[in-house]
Amino acid sequence: MSDADLGAALDTAVQVGATLVRADLSWDDIQHTGRDDYAWHLFDRVVTAATARGLSVLPVLTATPPWARSPGCADPACGPHDAAQFAAFAAAAATRYAPRGVHDWELWNEPNLTTFWAPAADPVGYAATVKAGAAALHHADPHAFVVMGGLSPDGGSGGGDLAPTVFLAKVADQGATKVVDAIGYHPYSYPYLPSASTSFGTAWEQIDRTKESLRSVLTRTGTPGLPIWLTEVGAPTGGPGAASDGAPGDIGPDTTHVTEGRQAEIAADAVRTAAADPGIGALIWYTDRDNAAATGAGQGTSTEDWYGLRRADGSAKPALAALRAAIAQLRATSSPAASRAASPGAGAGPGSGPPPSLRPASALGTAPGSAASARARRTARRHGDGPPCRGGRRCRHP
Repeated sequence: MSDADLGAALDTAVQVGATLVRADLSWDDIQHTGRDDYAWHLFDRVVTAATARGLSVLPVLTATPPWARSPGCADPACGPHDAAQFAAFAAAAATRYAPRGVHDWELWNEPNLTTFWAPAADPVGYAATVKAGAAALHHADPHAFVVMGGLSPDGGSGGGDLAPTVFLAKVADQGATKVVDAIGYHPYSYPYLPSASTSFGTAWEQIDRTKESLRSVLTRTGTPGLPIWLTEVGAPTGGPGAASDGAPGDIGPDTTHVTEGRQAEIAADAVRTAAADPGIGALIWYTDRDNAAATGAGQGTSTEDWYGLRRADGSAKPALAALRAAIAQLRATSSPAASRAASPGAGAGPGSGPPPSLRPASALGTAPGSAASARARRTARRHGDGPPCRGGRRCRHP
């Protein structure tokens, strides 16, 4: 991402009223050549540009450098061979960026998918990484707020992936949920609204409205009040397959994306639905702008190219105005006194207004980070078998 694109993305975040931006802090980028070499300048510019605009930063610590991977694993998505090495990187990051106002951290991205944790989802290995990383961050920065890596709603169809509730339960059994301050989740419910009630359970409904839900797992494993941060929420407006406007007769097996109007409805509904849930601490929209490949009718491109609030040419989609209006309404109906008293990410108590601690945010597509190529591989794999399962229709967990 160029400096100009970075600035434009951050300006979009400010425009919609976000207070936080999420960006990949790739371990592979920063320490690619060895454990004693740090290329911090790659992420310094993100922190500098964000803080200059009054935005907080949520770095996603992800992607293992070659020297820290398990033997024989050549992919940056490989988990670290030694969790202590990841912890050392996390501590170094906190030491560098806490004085610059960075206190929120997310440990990995979608670790329940083989695309992001190779060669297969490994809850035991990931739990060890979380425990070591969280301890290091809290030690280096007493104000650190550590979020367990955002879980994908996919994963129930095998192939080395694990459904989010299955993965979370196994991670919790290792004690990892007791050392973090929140868990991350990516409730892509499109083409359905986040507030929709269905017979099968969308990704959003899996938070607490399905028989086996994220909250039922947290309660069963001893952390019933642990906040949930929605570190990716969104809907693509192009790609192979058919678009849906949300009408009951317009959602079929070939539906892979939504119309721009439906994306706007999803954006506004996501803010309202999250704000009504006192256990949700943050809502992060993915992403600011469509990729350059998102042109024309979109046929032949990946849906991953089309999640932006803006089109590839920079023009705004209806979702940008919808998200901005929903966030403004959220602030207008929140109690200023309660907002000042609430700690970031913590759930608010009962009341007539929305939880004042909900942090509206925006995700920088890739700034910087090797997760970009991983996202491309994930999409290519899904589209080889047909429409993706973001909405929960195909890959909902049993």
